[in-house]
Amino acid sequence: MATTQMVELVAAGAQDADTVDRIMAAAFDPRYGEAWTRSQCVGILAMPGVWLTIARVDGRPVGFALSRAILDEAELLLIAVDPAARGRGVGAALLRGTIAAAQDRGVGKMHLEVRANNRAIALYVGHGFAQAGVRKAYYRNRAGEAFDAHTYARDI
Repeated sequence: MATTQMVELVAAGAQDADTVDRIMAAAFDPRYGEAWTRSQCVGILAMPGVWLTIARVDGRPVGFALSRAILDEAELLLIAVDPAARGRGVGAALLRGTIAAAQDRGVGKMHLEVRANNRAIALYVGHGFAQAGVRKAYYRNRAGEAFDAHTYARDI
């Protein structure tokens, strides 16, 4: 049975790149080619409308969400939870926090993209996201294998 612990969400920035790298390395399976590089993460954090949230349990960083808002729409760019902390409500807390932060920014619609067979789809659907499209062979790993991406959206 999953255990729910108190999840603390904190605003973060480029200074937290080591934390993001550590969580991303643990959370993203390299066979799918979904993880971003450190320079991609740091680079996007310098752009207007982008925000990073770190999730902590017992003071330890266990997850993050990277998002951006442009005018009245937002996109969840990346969300990751350390595998050792999964099943404890961390991903749900990050998603709810991201939606709330987008709403605070005046966003009316939020988008995200996810690998077609990712278990996180149930989390997104459970929080009101509906599939809006498919990008065929969008993700590519180092071996050249391709995986479809599904796009999801929800009104806020």
